[in-house]
Amino acid sequence: MLSSNYNNNIQIVQGDQVVAVLNEMNHSVRIVPMDGRPHLPADVRQFRGDSIGHWEGETLVVDTTNYHPRAFQSISSDKLHIIERFTRQDASTLRYEITVDDPDTYTRPWSLMIPLQHSSKPVYEYACHEGNYSMMGILAGAVADEAKKAASK
Repeated sequence: MLSSNYNNNIQIVQGDQVVAVLNEMNHSVRIVPMDGRPHLPADVRQFRGDSIGHWEGETLVVDTTNYHPRAFQSISSDKLHIIERFTRQDASTLRYEITVDDPDTYTRPWSLMIPLQHSSKPVYEYACHEGNYSMMGILAGAVADEAKKAASK
């Protein structure tokens, strides 16, 4: 699915008892158990939190707690609680809703909705690669530095 943000595509894969959510940015994957288990104990903290999922009709609901402090937007507390909802609106649109609740960071919970558009293009690993055109500028700067050092000898 494509979002409107740079390098922020996602791919969702559903298995028997789990859903995997792959984010293109930083190439991270969340494995979301769908078997009704409870959250991990509150003292078990993970950078991406502890996600558990369930279905509410046609909507996938992912409930995430147990984040490390500062894991979300570099400002969140250990009380951060995020609920995401993924609902197919039509053959090419997935409605993505998120509600962020963190009483130590925000005065009240807040929500947003982003319509994600289907893409037939693959999601690539987020890394430097042959198509990274900025690499030419980086290397040109390094070559110029080396030439300057050689000229000053």
